[in-house]
Amino acid sequence: MFDTRVKVRGVAIVALAVLASGCSSIRDHRGYLVDPALTDSVQPGVDNRLSVERALGQPTFKSQFGRQTWYYVSIDTRQKPFSRPRTKNESIFKINFDPAGNVQSVERGGMEKVAQINPDGDKTLTLGRDRSFFEDLFGNIGQVGAVPGSTQGGSGPAGSGPNGS
Repeated sequence: MFDTRVKVRGVAIVALAVLASGCSSIRDHRGYLVDPALTDSVQPGVDNRLSVERALGQPTFKSQFGRQTWYYVSIDTRQKPFSRPRTKNESIFKINFDPAGNVQSVERGGMEKVAQINPDGDKTLTLGRDRSFFEDLFGNIGQVGAVPGSTQGGSGPAGSGPNGS
């Protein structure tokens, strides 16, 4: 009898430990892994694109228009059970280059530049019709395969019409 109680308690403790581990928060890192020694080594007027790429690797993204700018983005998130991930820490390392490809300036940023948006929970009104589920589901029947501008209902292979044979 004493042995059975010990086994039951042991199983209960293990079960509670397994259940409690499912309630712990999940930590995740996305993006660039920041190494302060490497990011501090990038100096304006000294480095160029090649030296920056060798030191830091490929940027998270590059500017497409205007002044050549490289961004190294790092985001740490935490997610509690049954909820969405929340950003806990974010750092942006921005490197601006001159037209010759030399480092012009280096900027660091973080959560202070992130816009906090609280959308309204109500519906957003849109232009157009309010269609039902079945209209969405069956609304395109007969539209697939139709030739634009055709006066006849069907469409066939090229040259198979009355004038193309």
